[in-house]
Amino acid sequence: MEVIKVVLADDHVLVRDGIKALLEDQEGVQVIDEASDGKEALEVVERNNPDLLIIDIRMPEFTGIEVVAELKKQGKPVKTMVLSMHDSEEYVVKAIQAGADGYLLKGASKEEFLKAITKIASGGKYFTGDVSAIIMNNFVNGAASKTQAKREPKEAPFKLTKREKQILDLVLQLKNNKDIAEELDISKRTAEVHRFNLMKKLEVKNLMELSNKAKEYGVV
Repeated sequence: MEVIKVVLADDHVLVRDGIKALLEDQEGVQVIDEASDGKEALEVVERNNPDLLIIDIRMPEFTGIEVVAELKKQGKPVKTMVLSMHDSEEYVVKAIQAGADGYLLKGASKEEFLKAITKIASGGKYFTGDVSAIIMNNFVNGAASKTQAKREPKEAPFKLTKREKQILDLVLQLKNNKDIAEELDISKRTAEVHRFNLMKKLEVKNLMELSNKAKEYGVV
């Protein structure tokens, strides 16, 4: 079994020790380094090339969200999971905008924590239940919109195939490539290609941009 190499970033030693204790006997997961502030987190990731960075939001030097955004900007392949005690829309939306692969509350169970690590490390996304509801409300149903005036969608400069529309719908439901493949009875590789082509066609880089553009052109 390939080991998932994890870096922990939290300014509280007790939190880091607690996570290490939880993971130390877990087969297939290894904590390889730690960081106590945002600047150190960037340095540790650069030095170790981990598979996954688990990071708190409120950190000295740089916040967890700023660290995630910087790693995405640099094109680092490391997956990122924000671990926070906050479930407010502001934090969740900012984390997703930054490019986080997951958002988990510190009150999560051991089972959910391990499930999140495995799913994110394998290329999926994981957002805890309450957080998923916030995402759906903001990005799919448009509940976060502050305008009351309903505007007619623009004419799309692109044309989606029936299959691409199916992929879009499933992506906006936070389905990963494996889930999409099973839903549509196609291979995971085919799902990955469709997803890539969809993002390229709409000229977007993340879930939030994809959802906003889909709503802008009335394709959801």
